[in-house]
Amino acid sequence: MRRIALYILAAVLLAVPALAWADEASDEAAFEAAEAAEDTAGEASAAGVEGLVLSSDDRAATIDGCSFAVNDFDRASAGSNRAIDDEYYGYAYYIGKKASDLMYVATTTDVVVYVSPDAASELGIRVDSDEDAAFLRDYIEVLSKANENGSQGIIDGSTWHFISEEAINVNGVAFGFDRELQKGRYYNTIIGSDGSDVTDTANEHYTQFTHAGFASLVPSDEAAIVDPPTTAERLQDFFATLDWSPLWVTLKTTLTAIVFIFVLGLAAAYLTLHASPRVRDLLDTIFTIPMVLPPTVCGFLLLLLLGTKTPIGQWFASIGFPLVFSWPATVIAATVVAFPLMYRNARGAFENLDTNMLDAARTLGWSELKIFFRLMLPLSWSSIAAATVLAFARALGEYGATLFLAGNYVGITRTIPISIYFYWKIGRTDVAIFWTLVVLVFSFVVILFINLWSQHTTRYRRGAVEE
Repeated sequence: MRRIALYILAAVLLAVPALAWADEASDEAAFEAAEAAEDTAGEASAAGVEGLVLSSDDRAATIDGCSFAVNDFDRASAGSNRAIDDEYYGYAYYIGKKASDLMYVATTTDVVVYVSPDAASELGIRVDSDEDAAFLRDYIEVLSKANENGSQGIIDGSTWHFISEEAINVNGVAFGFDRELQKGRYYNTIIGSDGSDVTDTANEHYTQFTHAGFASLVPSDEAAIVDPPTTAERLQDFFATLDWSPLWVTLKTTLTAIVFIFVLGLAAAYLTLHASPRVRDLLDTIFTIPMVLPPTVCGFLLLLLLGTKTPIGQWFASIGFPLVFSWPATVIAATVVAFPLMYRNARGAFENLDTNMLDAARTLGWSELKIFFRLMLPLSWSSIAAATVLAFARALGEYGATLFLAGNYVGITRTIPISIYFYWKIGRTDVAIFWTLVVLVFSFVVILFINLWSQHTTRYRRGAVEE
């Protein structure tokens, strides 16, 4: 046990620095990507970015030689095309309960930047000045890139428009900024000059929007630049904000599934052992096929069998126990995928038993049940324990079938493997790496346990033979 504890401690100690590195690497990669985007924007922009300081929270920035700075940057990846209070204003981005000093809307062809007249007057910003326009462009490109998180950014080659008026017409499309369409609620709107819907592909002024951004403008010495946190602060903040529900869902699912896997695997192994050769071959194929099928295929087949439109699914739903897209579905998926490991190992262990010994027990009047629990299980326990641990590890890492049958619901069906993909997809590489390390530690412990158990069993058998 002391050796196991040392191995686990070593794995955790290796995981912590890796997590810190991943978090730092993620931030550095985001900033380097922003700088790379700036390099293609022209010599004037590149010169401005050389003195740019980006806050570690990606919400503020300053540029050397620029009298103003950007604070409280927010980015909206999508707006709404619905009517507001029964009146259609076009495609709208909700700003908030107060207007912003700096706002922009990016399409696949244009970037329209609005600076409020008050901010322009107070900070001396002239939107018709090439220098100020270049500073604004640098700020927007870097901050937008740093906050993309996998969504669409500013398209290279876009035409930039800088205004201080609340409206502008660009190629038949009317952009409106800082509009209080509801009491205390401000919007940016985009609509055809004729009042038409520019998101309609049949519209001659059809426009594709990528995102919008909002920020405050302040004097350069008042920018809220947050220094990069230390590694200890980074780790503290990481664990304080981490959603631990995938761990609890995974453990609850796996521990429940292993009970079914253990019982069903032993029962299936015992059943095939006593079946006729033809029936044994058929049952063996059925019980083993989940091992060779892709997990997504298993999940799809389970969905076809247990879905809400099937008799089985409808019956369970009628008694208030729906099978699909619920926590029980995660248990079913894990059980089906990991079951063959338990079954195959248990059957192999039973087949290696001395049949003469079992027959001798029968001649002594032992029942089949007594033979199973008093002879077969104890003599096969080493292989069965290893099979149980392997099945546990397989159920722990199940992804494809679970996603198909149970879905991705936070705190209910989102297991660690699903979380890894989800966080990677939204750009949270640090969280994805953490959960990957957790799975690696679990796998390390499982393999270590099997190896130590095998060594212990080998020494025990060797000692019994020598005696």
